[in-house]
Amino acid sequence: MTRRTGSAIDASRTPKWAYFFSILLLALAGAIAAGYRAAAGKISRAAAPLNYLGFDTNTYPGDDALPLLKQTFAFSGYWLNPPPGAKENSWSGKRDVLRKSGFGFLVLFSGRAEHQLKSPVDPAALGKADGEVAVESARREGFPDHTVIFLDQEEGGRMTAPQMAYISSWIARVMAGHFYAGIYCSGIPFKEGGGQSIVTADDVRARVGVPNLSFFIYNDGCPPSAGCIYSKAAPPPLLSGVTYANVWQFAQSPRRREVTRACSATYNPDGNCYAPNLATGGSIAIDLDSATSADPSNVSPQRTD
Repeated sequence: MTRRTGSAIDASRTPKWAYFFSILLLALAGAIAAGYRAAAGKISRAAAPLNYLGFDTNTYPGDDALPLLKQTFAFSGYWLNPPPGAKENSWSGKRDVLRKSGFGFLVLFSGRAEHQLKSPVDPAALGKADGEVAVESARREGFPDHTVIFLDQEEGGRMTAPQMAYISSWIARVMAGHFYAGIYCSGIPFKEGGGQSIVTADDVRARVGVPNLSFFIYNDGCPPSAGCIYSKAAPPPLLSGVTYANVWQFAQSPRRREVTRACSATYNPDGNCYAPNLATGGSIAIDLDSATSADPSNVSPQRTD
């Protein structure tokens, strides 16, 4: 028999009173430790920041849907220009009705894809021009100074020089217009070959030169995402894999099958994530987001006033 080492008590060589006294001390120590763990848990839960559930979708869901959507969501995405792939923007003029319905905002501006930045295009000049459009649109929609506008950058991997010139110029123009700049980009490691990988958010953060830039991260892979799940406790954005994320998009419509196999059952059979509670049967396909604020475009670490 192998003798165990440590604090185990050998009863055959110990008086019974000492043995029971030792057992009592061990039990008391265990109870105290359990009490400390419980207290620590309560402190941790009390100190933990709240996280809020929101949604974004390319098409405005309609005024009638807002009261039912508000039962689940604290904030809504809001496009300042036509969303990716669209020719029109159905969100225009809807800020007041959303605000009166109690929604916070995740203000979005659709940026340029890499193929749109090739010569003879000047990426920096185009970024400045698009930044001006974002500022003018935000003012026209009634968003106040210091609102965070997130540039939608959907392509993953390491940003090319033209992409960085466009992003940097757009950010500079938005901030010159008295708004705060953020970026929507990938938080998923991209394999570059040779055993190396890059996270787009890390790449942008290191190269853009703007301290405390707000980040809206997409990482719908399961894990870390649990899929198309509506829970009262929204998942913290730091679980996206990007610890400095302000907002996390953890489910997309349609789902990306190559990264969502483990949580495919949480999506509709057609691959979409649908808004709950709607009388229409949940016919609005959405992306699910979590944020550290119920109004993500109204709170930014860049704010100094």
